[in-house]
Amino acid sequence: MNSVGIGVIGLGLAAKPHALALRDLQASMQVRVHGGYSPSAQRRTHFAATYGLPVVDSLDALLHDKAVQAVIILTPPNTHAELALQAAHAGKHVLLEKPMEVTYTGARALNEAVAATGKSLGIVFQFRFRPGALRLRELMARRALGDLISVSASVRWWRSAQYYGEPGRGMKARDGGGVLITQAIHTLDLMLSLAGPVKRVAAQCRTSPLRKIDSEDIACASLEFANGAVGVLDATTTAYPGFPERIEFTGTQGSAVLEAERLSVHLHDQPVEIVEGSLSGGGGADPMAFSHEPHRKLIENFCDAIRDGRAPLVSGTSALPVHALIDAMLESSTTQRWVEVAGA
Repeated sequence: MNSVGIGVIGLGLAAKPHALALRDLQASMQVRVHGGYSPSAQRRTHFAATYGLPVVDSLDALLHDKAVQAVIILTPPNTHAELALQAAHAGKHVLLEKPMEVTYTGARALNEAVAATGKSLGIVFQFRFRPGALRLRELMARRALGDLISVSASVRWWRSAQYYGEPGRGMKARDGGGVLITQAIHTLDLMLSLAGPVKRVAAQCRTSPLRKIDSEDIACASLEFANGAVGVLDATTTAYPGFPERIEFTGTQGSAVLEAERLSVHLHDQPVEIVEGSLSGGGGADPMAFSHEPHRKLIENFCDAIRDGRAPLVSGTSALPVHALIDAMLESSTTQRWVEVAGA
């Protein structure tokens, strides 16, 4: 197996699970990390000391290094498009931390622009690689639940004052939005990847009095799926002390529940199937309190796709539906009307 040369751009909060995953993959000779970069010397020092991975002192050092075949971009959302295009034009495949962009229109344009360079664009939606989610995908592929009737999601998380104390966090100028695009987006992407797109939505989005931000930290919606199923969405970062996110799928032949990493399947006249997993998904005060294994599987899939010359499982194209849904929810909340979801 040829090791894929990797560079990391952005060494802040999101770097931990990626660094742990890369360290594992480097030990198994699947990747070779050539450097991590942040404009902060303090963050570079911490990254190198904590994870034993090399760092570089400039972005150009990564982009001009021919041994670097792909970059993982972990910077704030308002920098994603510029950095992803810069890397792709430098001949690098791009694995981009969510969100791809801050709007559906921007995400679609970025996906098309990277594709035009001939390089792959992957998005970090690691929930798709949790064992329970992988098993449910197998069951859905053979229609074990029958026709879907109801699909609902609940993301009742907590984020502390310390979390929002970082300059720009929770503000539209830096993050592009609030609970929908920053926290619940993982659960929404997983829901859509299993159930299919939402056709239209009626939503209410609010900012609580708990913190001084200009984005929503409470959102709820009624959902009508393209396949005819209906459901509800409840997402917030105000639910102290934070609870496991949950997606429920009900079909004509049974139901399935994903609660964080745990799956339970209840099919008619069959024994209950349980895929055990942690109920700690980063929904509490420590947003990084979760296993890095799904990140490892996602990066492994991305590197395999590079070697095989194919699209990764979580491609830029496959990530567009969640951006379309979030935009439609925000528009519905503003207009107080049902909104058709783009691309559904």
